[in-house]
Amino acid sequence: MKTAAKEIYFDSASTSFPKAPGIGQAMAAYLDTRGCNVGRGNYRWGYEVAEAVYQTRRKLCQLFQFNPGSDPTKNVIFTANVTEALNLVIKGLLKPGDHVLVSGMEHNAVMRPLCFLKSQGVSWSAMPCDDQGNLQLDRIEPLIQKNTRAVIMTHGSNVCGTVLPITPVAEICRSHHLKFVVDCAQTAGIFPIAMDETAIDALCFTGHKGLLGPQGIGGVIMKDDLAQQLTSLVQGGTGSRSESFEMPDFLPDKFEAGTLNIPGIYGLSKALDYLQETGLETIHKKEMDLTERLLFGIQEIGKLQLIGIPGLKNRTATVSILSREKDNAVVAFELDQTYGIMTRVGLHCAPLAHQTLGTYPHGTIRLSLGHFNTLEEVDYCLNALAEITG
Repeated sequence: MKTAAKEIYFDSASTSFPKAPGIGQAMAAYLDTRGCNVGRGNYRWGYEVAEAVYQTRRKLCQLFQFNPGSDPTKNVIFTANVTEALNLVIKGLLKPGDHVLVSGMEHNAVMRPLCFLKSQGVSWSAMPCDDQGNLQLDRIEPLIQKNTRAVIMTHGSNVCGTVLPITPVAEICRSHHLKFVVDCAQTAGIFPIAMDETAIDALCFTGHKGLLGPQGIGGVIMKDDLAQQLTSLVQGGTGSRSESFEMPDFLPDKFEAGTLNIPGIYGLSKALDYLQETGLETIHKKEMDLTERLLFGIQEIGKLQLIGIPGLKNRTATVSILSREKDNAVVAFELDQTYGIMTRVGLHCAPLAHQTLGTYPHGTIRLSLGHFNTLEEVDYCLNALAEITG
């Protein structure tokens, strides 16, 4: 077997690479020159690190346009990733007898916590999507029951890239007094999300995808009313109210037990600076230019089937395909081993989405482009796909 001459990364829906410039240096500088905790010591280094953590919360509020009038930074809760953030909200909010709505495109970060709670009397219904992943808005309200507590929904599909319409769903939630929880793992840092203009009660994010930050840092921005209704997922030391055996009842301490991933926060802060300097509109346009070239080329290759939206409207730069004649895993293996093109093949941790798209149980080959990919890399991939399937 010949060794691939190139290394091309098309798996940004899993985690972005390359990361934003300078995040490694920012993390190393913290570890090498400070390295202390926050809220645990009354000394200059601790105050400097606390300020850096505070400024990162502030940058996230600015990115997601969250400004409820008081200090919004307290409403930013840091977690290890979007999965932990969703678990925090789902398990903290739902009680026996509650019912929730999800979309037909959900990731297991939503579905597995809900299935875990099924034994405790929590039920769910899937809001229908068509075979391209588009949410069918007119079919949502008939699914609302007397005990429906919330809508929990992804903003963008990690399987086929379809973007779901959070604004009209938020209005449905508002009119029926439902909580609205959004998973923006696939859209944060690429699409503008305005919490002040949209009735989102909790926005769950991760740092290592479109935010171009490191793994191991994520979080949720939640409104005060929802925060008051949630129980904490983890209990432990916070550096505050140390005289009490009980968790503090104020934010963010109520949900941030134990030591934060401070190196990750430093890296995320640097990545947020890059997003601010570059601009989401610039990032989105670059990704759509790449996606347009990829979509056109795939549809020109007769032995490939495109899954999801064929055009650029309402989609991210995540593209799923099927080989009509060869096993998908074989195609993905040849892309990697012969051409150096890294993709993902299978079910992508989202069996519900694959059932909706008609690709269950075999899954798809997923090519997910990122801000730092190039048109030359897309053309090289298209040539490789044509050779492999030809």
